[in-house]
Amino acid sequence: MADEILRVQDVRISFAQERHSLLEKRKKKEVLKGVSLQMHAGEVLGLVGESGCGKSTLAKVILGLEKPDSGSVFHRDAHPQMVFQDPYSSLNPARRVGWILEEPLRIQGKLSAAQRKQQVLSMLLKVGLEEKIAQRYPSQLSGGQRQRVCIAAALMLNPRLLVADEAVSALDVTIQGQILDLLFSLKEEMGLAILFISHDMRVVYQISDRVLVMQDGRIVESGDVDEVYFSPKHPYTRELLQAAGIAEESA
Repeated sequence: MADEILRVQDVRISFAQERHSLLEKRKKKEVLKGVSLQMHAGEVLGLVGESGCGKSTLAKVILGLEKPDSGSVFHRDAHPQMVFQDPYSSLNPARRVGWILEEPLRIQGKLSAAQRKQQVLSMLLKVGLEEKIAQRYPSQLSGGQRQRVCIAAALMLNPRLLVADEAVSALDVTIQGQILDLLFSLKEEMGLAILFISHDMRVVYQISDRVLVMQDGRIVESGDVDEVYFSPKHPYTRELLQAAGIAEESA
């Protein structure tokens, strides 16, 4: 995996905190505190940590949705795309699925209408949905179907990097497994790299090649998934594993 497609170097970002009065000086809270990571083509990198540790902020920085105060983000033709936690809120309820999937192709302006529609139908099949789903509204779909549509939308412009931020946490266990299987098969078929962000240690173990552990805006441990899970070095990693009931099973 010598083909590096993402490098995050010493990224720091702070946000202004809410004031309790008009006379109070607005304070800043540092959310990311010198985060660095690398990703390579075709790998799944898990990012774990408790809510509020900075995982989603890091995702937004990688996607260019937040500008860091310092540090750098470099992706080599990766064109990263996001799959969000809540599939319903990230889909336009007033538009049919076909329109939603076709929109990025319309904006790109490289394909004819017929070519766009064919690409939409092909992508629906690729994510395990029937072509007739293109005529439905998001409200007419199940949670699992909506998340498949979100994945399809993220893949319409053929990115090399997919950022999945808590992408299965809103689904029940059975559907979670199906979506994880789908992501893995798409990774294999399309050569995708996936940054898989979650607070669920068990889910991350199922899909990841490597894992990063984030605590309070810092990466405190990293390594191959088996190494981190079964020979953790940092106390916080051990706490997360114990809370998930993994440490006892691996002892």
